[in-house]
Amino acid sequence: MACESFAESEVCCYNGVLPPNKSLPRFKHYNYDQDTIVVLNYQEQLQPGTFEHAVHYLIEHKLDLSVFHPKYRNDDTGRLAYDPAILLKIILFAYSKGITSSREIQWCCETNIIFKALSCDTVPHFTTLAKFVSLHADEIEELFEQILLVCHEQGLLGNELFAIDGCKMSSDAAKKWLHL
Repeated sequence: MACESFAESEVCCYNGVLPPNKSLPRFKHYNYDQDTIVVLNYQEQLQPGTFEHAVHYLIEHKLDLSVFHPKYRNDDTGRLAYDPAILLKIILFAYSKGITSSREIQWCCETNIIFKALSCDTVPHFTTLAKFVSLHADEIEELFEQILLVCHEQGLLGNELFAIDGCKMSSDAAKKWLHL
């Protein structure tokens, strides 16, 4: 017989009878159906001395991003575009973590606080990210190298592996499994 309430379920777990001198444990109350507001300052999430702070600072204050502007043709009409600075921050930080999939980068913008801070809580669609990378691959690579050199000089890299682009290679390993 199923227990109808929490109180009954406590008794049911002892087959309806509490053992002598046995008291039930008490736990803090929690409620998944509650509303809450979490206040975050995205600037505060980018702590000085971190790679993400360096990427943010360099893109905002040191690098000339005017090379990206000529490809935008929405000055009079059309939808507002994502600022290349925002897209660069997201993409370069993702690349520094070995994330090259535009779908995964979009997911990170939805779920990761550092990506949210770098993007000011915008979530560019994965096709927007992929198109930006394909249209500006050479410029992005050059800026990424500049940023990595500055961060290396500052001791922010820790000599980790960094990926600049994804490389797809054909393989016949899966084909062998299909022919068993």
